[in-house]
Parts: sequence; C-alpha cells; structure tokens
Amino acid sequence: MKSIVKKPWGSFEVLVQDKQYIIKKIKVIPGGILSLQSHINRSEHWIVVEGHAEVTLEKKIYNLIANETIFIPKESKHRLANKSNKDLVVIEIWYGDNLDENDIIRYEDVYGRS
Repeated sequence: MKSIVKKPWGSFEVLVQDKQYIIKKIKVIPGGILSLQSHINRSEHWIVVEGHAEVTLEKKIYNLIANETIFIPKESKHRLANKSNKDLVVIEIWYGDNLDENDIIRYEDVYGRS
C-alpha cells in the first residue's frame, strides 16, 4: 500500500520510484500554493490531470488545465498553485542522478517553511 504524505498545501503519493526517475501524484487543495523553489539535482515534468494549475517558471506564469504539461529544468525557480475552488491533481515526474526529497531550495513559502 502506498502512503500519502500530507502537506500544508495538500498531499502527494509516490507511484513509482526507480534509480533515475520518480513518479508522484500531487493533490493541491483549493487556495494551496507550493513554495517558490528550485532543485540542483533534478528536473521535473508536470502533467495536469484534474483542475486548473497556475505554474510559475522563473518570471513567467502559465495557466494549465487537464491534459496540459510543463517541463521544469533543473535549477529553475518554480511554483505550483491552485487558485480555483476544486482540487488540482498533477502527475509529477522527477528525472536525475540524485533523487532526494531534500534537494530543494526554498525562496518563498506562505507556510513559513525554510
């Protein structure tokens, strides 16, 4: 049984974990916003499967709906937010040689995490 990890913005669940990639299901609650962050060792690919995503990538904002995707290059500042009144569900794929949950640099966080 896979475990769901609760976060202040919603939750995530690891679906597949391999040496060079991890596939997660992310659920962002209405009004939820992840920290503005970057990663040194991994890139990410996000696929919206349900809801509306507001994606910040560097200094640009993208609004994505179901079946739309975005690539997040490693070391780029990015953020995922749900500005709608329904849950946002995203499949996130990590690629890299060192896949560690602690590979995160936070620049801004509405929940006070560092």
